Amino acid sequence: MSTAKRHALVTGAGSGIGRAIALVLAANGHSVSLCGRRVAPLEAVRDEIAQAGGEAFVLDGFDVTDAQSIEAGVVKAIAEAGEIAVLVNCAGEAPSAPFDKTDLVTWNRVISINLTGTFLVIQAALASIRRAGRGRIVNVASTAGLTGYAYVSAYCASKHGVVGMTRALALELARTDVTVNAVCPGFTDTPLLDGAVENITGKTGRSAEEARATLARANPQGRLVTPEEVADAVLWLASEKATAITGQAIPVAGGEVLGG
Repeated sequence: MSTAKRHALVTGAGSGIGRAIALVLAANGHSVSLCGRRVAPLEAVRDEIAQAGGEAFVLDGFDVTDAQSIEAGVVKAIAEAGEIAVLVNCAGEAPSAPFDKTDLVTWNRVISINLTGTFLVIQAALASIRRAGRGRIVNVASTAGLTGYAYVSAYCASKHGVVGMTRALALELARTDVTVNAVCPGFTDTPLLDGAVENITGKTGRSAEEARATLARANPQGRLVTPEEVADAVLWLASEKATAITGQAIPVAGGEVLGG
């Protein structure tokens, strides 16, 4: 699904789904700005892209909860690679706790990273996206943005917010050439999932293998989603083939959630 070289900015690009998205976009001709708080994982992704003949730039210290950090990062990204044609918001956090043990600090942090962070990054980048032409905004939400899960109330609330914001902004921009969509992965084999596995093993005494099997059973296909499968959905939404697709929340979950 090759495209003419365009600049893509990916938050949370150092691992998991964000890394997979950065790799597939670079492999398909995009210059990729890799955004995150820690430099070492971003440099590893940059080197992987460079070894494959692609082009990527590291923007470490990119804190999606800090408007000034975001603004500085966006300015630097544009200086390095030109106007931002594709924005992928992937930074996220998913702590687990019963509702009555979810303290306000945890609640505010999850909302700040997952929802407010997505809002702030889009606001900072939107003018550039519109200048680039044929802009694409893809927000990595979750099936938790389409349904409910026990013990992750803050995460569910934040991802429902991301889906709602995606739909609202898509309508605002519908008469422009910018599309806005969300992908909603189910349980995906990433470092973020490892935290859920540790939580299950700690509370139930099950082995890590048993915990992973429990999570996989939520998927009617009986398996975990791979980061690459999510990345391929993002690649399609970023392409010319998805020009008529906007305001959608697309599950990548093996049939766990039907519709969006």
